[in-house]
Amino acid sequence: MTMAGIFLQKYTAMQYMEFCLRLLIAFLIGGGIGAERSKHFKEAGIRTHIIVCCTASLIMLISKYGFADLSRTGDLEYFGTKGADAARIAAQAISGISFLCAGVIIKVGGNIKGLTTAAGIWMTASIGLAIGAGMYILTGFMVVLFFLLNFIFRHLPLYSESYDGYHLTFVVKNGDDFDEILKKQLTDWNTRTKERSITWKRNDVTEYDYLVVRAEELRYGEVKAFVAENPCIISFQYTPMLKNIS
Repeated sequence: MTMAGIFLQKYTAMQYMEFCLRLLIAFLIGGGIGAERSKHFKEAGIRTHIIVCCTASLIMLISKYGFADLSRTGDLEYFGTKGADAARIAAQAISGISFLCAGVIIKVGGNIKGLTTAAGIWMTASIGLAIGAGMYILTGFMVVLFFLLNFIFRHLPLYSESYDGYHLTFVVKNGDDFDEILKKQLTDWNTRTKERSITWKRNDVTEYDYLVVRAEELRYGEVKAFVAENPCIISFQYTPMLKNIS
């Protein structure tokens, strides 16, 4: 009998359903917390929170139930398993993968990239641990949740997931009222400001640097028309950001 076979004998169908229910609850709770954060355009959005919550739940299940075959008596005993602390290696794997995930997260200007990618790597590591522990049913359920998550947000983006980001820079000369003019224009464009900075330079030149988000596309022509209406603008820069800047 294989180790996986011993594990499958250890738990009933109802217990497997409870394990899957725990993962599903983690999916929903993580999504709820992520939705609140995403609603306020924070860096970690819905997907990141769901992945982290589900991964932590799966790792906890592995830690509690993944080594059932080592505690059984009267079954096939593998060389080196008696008295072994299998959880120790799993814990080191999580620490190592967490260090790897930190290297994926980077800061680009005022925006943070790679949070969801790092969380995805962490989830992949937990799935690998579950496979190694012979928890195939939980592995399959976790994979289904992961692809369901990506399918939902590919076809039904929510909150900050549905917004495009734009980096706007205006260099203005003798524009005493430009700050109010720009704020009004951003309101008319139905944008939300994530970050802004104003830099005063010599000879009455001021640089306005904005990072804004908008549900509809902000076209280059709209920005160019605004610049044409304000002769105080001596130069500008329009840079669309990647989808889902959170």
